[in-house]
Amino acid sequence: MSTEYAQPQQSPSPRPVIITGMSGGGLSSAAKVFEDKGFFVSQNLPPQLILDFLELSLAKDSPVDRVAVVTDVRARMFNGSLMDTITQARERGFDPFILFLEARDEVLIKRFDSVRRTHPLQEDFPLHVGITRERSELAAVRATSDVIIDTSNLSIHDLRRAIEASVGELAHGHQHVTIQSFGFKHGSPRDADIVLDVRFLPNPYWIEELRDFRGVDQPVADYVLSQPGASEFVDGVVDLLSSMLAGYRHEGKDFVTVGIGCTGGHHRSVAVSEEIGRRLRKRSAGGNLDVSVMHRDLARH
Repeated sequence: MSTEYAQPQQSPSPRPVIITGMSGGGLSSAAKVFEDKGFFVSQNLPPQLILDFLELSLAKDSPVDRVAVVTDVRARMFNGSLMDTITQARERGFDPFILFLEARDEVLIKRFDSVRRTHPLQEDFPLHVGITRERSELAAVRATSDVIIDTSNLSIHDLRRAIEASVGELAHGHQHVTIQSFGFKHGSPRDADIVLDVRFLPNPYWIEELRDFRGVDQPVADYVLSQPGASEFVDGVVDLLSSMLAGYRHEGKDFVTVGIGCTGGHHRSVAVSEEIGRRLRKRSAGGNLDVSVMHRDLARH
């Protein structure tokens, strides 16, 4: 499976990253992505040591300027909680970026079964009990995360692209918007802040000469965007987001994901997402808004 993403703008001042989430959600794979992007990555640090690590890494004489920490539910064996650590880090002005990875229960179960591992919270109970316990323990951290990525349908290459599209270079003072097309028949994206439905537009799939094209191709884009209500819908979404983003920023939310759905995620949602992204970039030209476009189901059948 391959997925197409628009590349985000880059900034030279990345924030420290805390990578966390569900066991089996792809934390180790995400760590490799950040290592490849030039981050110094430390894995499985207890909560208190995360603060010490950030203190050392962000000192003026530090030999590194891009750092990421991977921590999961196993850190509960030590004193302090990850939520307390995040709060203290923010109070000290470290401004960590929290990336939370998760997947659907059935996907996590399949991943654990494939590597014959037990869940760290499973004890003598079935695997699904450990997963349920972990979701409960991480609920507060998930709620305060900057970006949540559902890895259920992502290959390692798709995960890399999703991180790059959603995270960019973690610039201070920038707000990041990801417009993600998807197909409702593959499920709504669990990590979207806003989900919008464009199935009210005629489906190019039923036009034989357009069926094999996709929403990134000009014939489909021209057809979709010329339909009655399409332009008004895009205008309304751009106006809505423009007004909402100021409120999100006031509330400290600098990463926003908008899901645009159609039936299969091939035509209408793709074309509309591209157009929304284009208009947002044009409206925010020269400002502090980074806009990325991601097509989750473009290559799926």
